[in-house]
Amino acid sequence: MLDYHLVENLMTAAPDDYMAQVVNVRSYSNEEIAELMLKRGSLLTKADILAVLEVYGEVITDTVEDGGGIHTPLFVITPSIAGVFNGAGDSFDEARHSVKANINPGTSVREASRKIKTKKVQVADPVPYIVEVKDIVSGSVNDRLTPGGVIEIRGNRLKFIDASPTNGIFLLREGAADIRLTVIVENKPGRLIAMLPSDLLKGAYALEVRTNYSQGGTHESKQLKTGRFIKILAV
Repeated sequence: MLDYHLVENLMTAAPDDYMAQVVNVRSYSNEEIAELMLKRGSLLTKADILAVLEVYGEVITDTVEDGGGIHTPLFVITPSIAGVFNGAGDSFDEARHSVKANINPGTSVREASRKIKTKKVQVADPVPYIVEVKDIVSGSVNDRLTPGGVIEIRGNRLKFIDASPTNGIFLLREGAADIRLTVIVENKPGRLIAMLPSDLLKGAYALEVRTNYSQGGTHESKQLKTGRFIKILAV
């Protein structure tokens, strides 16, 4: 069974376009493959099977290294050369060209792939998680904010799109408009450093990080994700 969940398709402009992302795929080592072969009633020992697999792999890699191609029911390997040649008189230059081994499924693997059954699963897109907020001026951790000072925020999945007005570090005070910090010194998935406004009023503030990034700041998402610090900060 092949598990998958749906994620936003960022290659299209349509807000309702989604694509499948495969999850929970188990990879098998030669040791595990040997165990599965034994369960099928192989007359060979596990050591014999592992030795055969090792020699099989060595022959395949030696053949590829020699410039040969491989064509088996499991996979097909064909060599190719990438890069631009400057006229018919040009020759291979390692600085401009490279040799690639192109690997494609063989007939039996293609047939097996058509028989894979799928199951849709739910996977939450994690939100920013704030571990610590440090006020650099006072040295206070998870407690105070100094107007005009600098704060350091540590956690996970914190990176945001600085140019987006909906993204960033926000201070929330009851009965007042949200304050977006505009002077950002560092914007990384694990750490944010920003300057606080000099006219920050006294009171209790909640702190939020809002971002359209997913997977720790590597992919842009259409969905805004918000992470709020569990502690209240005081000015």
